[in-house]
Amino acid sequence: MSGSVVLSEEEKREMLQDARDTERGKGFFAARSKSQEGSIDEYIDFLSENIELIEFVPSKRITINFRL
Repeated sequence: MSGSVVLSEEEKREMLQDARDTERGKGFFAARSKSQEGSIDEYIDFLSENIELIEFVPSKRITINFRL
């Protein structure tokens, strides 16, 4: 098992419908463009300022296959 989520036929249909919607696409493009305006230093500052807001609990993952 790959761990990937299996989508239902309804979910697949909804995703294709979203993909064909040009207005929705414009919104995603605008969001992506806006998110890429900052520098790497601004991104690191953002992460540093907000790291304490995230509750981090590492998961236990047993690895037996060390190949890439």
